[in-house]
Amino acid sequence: MKQLVVTPSMGKRLIAKALASSHVIQDTLKNGTLVIVAGITNGYIAEEILNSIDEKGFSRSHFFRGIIMPPTRKVTSEGRLADESEFPGDVVIVKGKWERGKTIMDVADSLKEGDVILKGANVVNLQRRQAAVLIGHPKAGTSPFILQAVVGRRVGLIVPVGLEKRVDNDLYSLAEKLNAPGSSGYRLLPIPGYIFTEIDAIKQMTGADAEIVAAGGVFGAEGSCMLAVSGTKQQEIAAEKFWASVAEEPQFGI
Repeated sequence: MKQLVVTPSMGKRLIAKALASSHVIQDTLKNGTLVIVAGITNGYIAEEILNSIDEKGFSRSHFFRGIIMPPTRKVTSEGRLADESEFPGDVVIVKGKWERGKTIMDVADSLKEGDVILKGANVVNLQRRQAAVLIGHPKAGTSPFILQAVVGRRVGLIVPVGLEKRVDNDLYSLAEKLNAPGSSGYRLLPIPGYIFTEIDAIKQMTGADAEIVAAGGVFGAEGSCMLAVSGTKQQEIAAEKFWASVAEEPQFGI
């Protein structure tokens, strides 16, 4: 067994590397439309995928709509930065070609079975395999467009989400509380889709199993998880190499 400390930024890179190499994503790049909806974790994924198809010019520094920051850093009531002039749009890739400047709203109606959407989450329940997004926009932001495609036309939905966002509560119960009349602050929307965490990334890339055995830290390890990784000797060595490939990933910055 190997014990590996994974910071949130390392975790985002692990998820990104694994998804970029997955059969589902590779097949969609060749034959369909892939929509990477703007978000912090999805910025790492977009970076890896666009690099793999030799598309240049992407920056993840403003690749988000809503964002959670410390109380000293102000955002709007919808979780947005005051100045969104640098927002680049979502990443829409049609048969391996990046259609720059488009958003999920531009292409949602044309998506069909065989296409894939990547949409991040703000909270995940690992035991129940539930994920949900915080809602600040009065029309629920990008979520209605995504749900129309996923539920209405069986477009694939993958939900990349870091382990630092885990909770134990049932997300439908939490949503009932946050969405109740008279409540204040963000609302919560559970979303259907295939949840993909650092644990899934390690399993896919190495065959090893991983579980959280401790969490937290200082000097940049705040929000980190200690994972116990087990498998065959070869799988454990592969997992350690995979982890080492992202060990120097810096903290996210705008």
